[in-house]
Amino acid sequence: MTQPASAKALLPLGLFLALFLGTGIYFQLSGVDFAFYQLPSPVAILPAIMMAVLLSKETLNDSINTFVKGVGDSNIITMCMIYLLAGAFSTVAAATGGVDAMVSLGLQIIPPQLLLPGIFVIAAVISTAMGTSMGTLAALAPVALGLGQAAGIDLAVLAGVLVGGAMFGDNLSFISDTTIAATRTQGCEMRDKFKANLKIAAPAAVLTLIWLTTYDSGTSTIAAPSANLWLSLPYFLIIALALLGLNVFAVLGLGILIAALFGLVFSDYHVSTLSSDIYTGFTSMQEIFLLSLLIGGLSALIRQQGGLQYLANTVSNTSKRLFKQPQQRAAVGIAALTSLTNVAVANNTVSIILTGEVAKQLASEGNLAPRQSASLLDVFACVVQGILPYGAQALLLGASFGISPLSVSLHTSYCFILAGVAGAMIIWRKPLEAAHASVVTH
Repeated sequence: MTQPASAKALLPLGLFLALFLGTGIYFQLSGVDFAFYQLPSPVAILPAIMMAVLLSKETLNDSINTFVKGVGDSNIITMCMIYLLAGAFSTVAAATGGVDAMVSLGLQIIPPQLLLPGIFVIAAVISTAMGTSMGTLAALAPVALGLGQAAGIDLAVLAGVLVGGAMFGDNLSFISDTTIAATRTQGCEMRDKFKANLKIAAPAAVLTLIWLTTYDSGTSTIAAPSANLWLSLPYFLIIALALLGLNVFAVLGLGILIAALFGLVFSDYHVSTLSSDIYTGFTSMQEIFLLSLLIGGLSALIRQQGGLQYLANTVSNTSKRLFKQPQQRAAVGIAALTSLTNVAVANNTVSIILTGEVAKQLASEGNLAPRQSASLLDVFACVVQGILPYGAQALLLGASFGISPLSVSLHTSYCFILAGVAGAMIIWRKPLEAAHASVVTH
């Protein structure tokens, strides 16, 4: 039985954030690389789960049953299965040479004077196809570093461009874990969220490209690495299939088979390695897989004890004081909630999982369409993740380029522009659609 709204029920969530954030700050001050990832999030959440069980007014058996039901929620399980398939596709496609083909294709069509806008577009396309900003950055960082040094471009600017392009795709991709988490928690179709998201991301990307053309990147010709361009087709095929509305499980399953087939035909890929590559892709999703299950259980306990209701009431009441229009209130509440959570956990997917249920409630109260709440969740989680100096993206490129992670985050122009475009559209109510067409807002 769900209890009345209670701030006390949020203590376990506070403990999780304190452990995760506190250890990250400690290791950061100690000069440890990837400081905020030294304590694995599935381990950091265990004390929080124990606290939630102890705080429950139910019997121990009932509390554990509540936790297990949360872990086994259909949305959580579906999300986790998609994670596994997305990881498998990314690994198989990379192993067959698909990433090299995408990089080569992009570099062959970029004029030297448009190197920065071109790098942004390449990162955006690859990230949209791969569904991972980190995978995109890991693939492009070595090539981009060489290009930047050859052209004499400020490496901090180049790193910021890479992160921006990677976050564009991370935000929009059908196989991104953020898209999966946002759509599953809000109960909408991926293609609907994509369309709503594109109304915000496309203007931001265009403004970013215009801004990047003001930088001088020289005119010297840069040779593209050799690769079989046929191997880039699987990426475009899964995007097309997803846009056509094919079930995500079918899209990813076909994507794995098509990538392997193209690798067999157009490269020296061996079918004997397919099973190990698929399993490697599964294991690459281990942390987010486990955390999603545990977050589901913790959220069930917090919800049962009235914590999520208290959080929703607090955010809703605060936004009501600032905005009169119900959809604006819901949008601002979702944006603020997701952003603050992401600042604490430095992981955009985790922030969406943590705030998804509250965001859905806020959207329902404000009559905001699920596609819009999913879009806003993903947009603001990706915005904050892209500009965090202690986020994985800035840390990776800081280490790869030999520069400060702070200088990377300060130059992620796309993320700042995306935040501005999204904020302006919320204020002007342009991207906000009612959940019921018959409701007229003023």
